[in-house]
Amino acid sequence: MRVTLLPAAAIVALAPAGAFAVDYMSAEQAQKRMFPQADAFERLEPVLDADDMRRLNDAGLKPYPRRLPVHVAKQGGGTLGYFVVDEAVGKFERITYALGMNADGSVRQLEILSYRESHGHEIRLPAWRRQFEGKTAGSPLRVGDDIANISGATLSCAHVTDGVRRDVVWLDMLRRAGKLPS
Repeated sequence: MRVTLLPAAAIVALAPAGAFAVDYMSAEQAQKRMFPQADAFERLEPVLDADDMRRLNDAGLKPYPRRLPVHVAKQGGGTLGYFVVDEAVGKFERITYALGMNADGSVRQLEILSYRESHGHEIRLPAWRRQFEGKTAGSPLRVGDDIANISGATLSCAHVTDGVRRDVVWLDMLRRAGKLPS
């Protein structure tokens, strides 16, 4: 019987994309990083009604297929902002991210929690994530407009940006409708 040994590079190239999964931080760690002054997080599960779904569709956004919990960051009873964990598909695998939004509707921070693709992990770099800070529902939030692309991470950049845009518009819509505490 003849045994052929493959070089390590060939084995890595043949490994499934899931073999590259990295968990960078938990949702709780991201909450503390984004809202260090918060003394409590209130979990809400806002329900989207038909008008909400229509508004999301009119904005060119795919409606949520499920309820997405929102954690309201509180300090002394007042609202600091909102925190959600969501996912986007990179090329083949899911990218889990956390988004923090200030009470005024602007993006506070973006964190990549888990990255499962073999390429494109550069979206976790602080310089790329900082581009989202201060963006609002009125911002383009599109790769090539106000968010830069990273060569080799094009799909990850585009899909996470699309997810953040959807989350920002959705949270702003809920906030303005009084479905989230201000």
